[in-house]
Amino acid sequence: VVTRDDVEESLKAVFQFVKDKEQLLQDLRSQIEETKKIISEKQRERDYWLEYKNVGSKIHAEKISSLEKDIAEVKHELERTEEYYREALKVVREENQKLFDRHMKLLSEEALKNAVGYLDKHCRREIEENEWLKEEVKIYRKAHSDLEASVQLLEEENTSLVAKLIDIKLQHLRV
Repeated sequence: VVTRDDVEESLKAVFQFVKDKEQLLQDLRSQIEETKKIISEKQRERDYWLEYKNVGSKIHAEKISSLEKDIAEVKHELERTEEYYREALKVVREENQKLFDRHMKLLSEEALKNAVGYLDKHCRREIEENEWLKEEVKIYRKAHSDLEASVQLLEEENTSLVAKLIDIKLQHLRV
């Protein structure tokens, strides 16, 4: 025998069960919607990265390659410019040194002339004769070195002729 209370309890249990199932179904639907949103976001992100992989990465790779070439060209130009300025600096330093040496020589000559200007006639004549004697000494030294070289050549030639003469005499003695 089933009583009314049993039927009501059974209906309440079934109603509660259906209500729980509907709530569970609604929760599952909301989870499905959230999952669909996440899936669509991930799909968009995946599409973006696929497009980047297929198109954008090539563009960026070309840009990177172009920038690397530009960097290499700039480095090369920098090296060439650095070498140019180094050479220009060297030339300018050499030119400055030449100008300085020439200026010092002119100053020393002018100082010598000024000093000679303050000397009397007798001292000036001695200086001029001294200059002439220096030139004569240079000429005689050159002539002396030339004569020494020619004497050395003659001695070597004489030595070889004497050696030949001795060889010939030795051959005649053997005969």
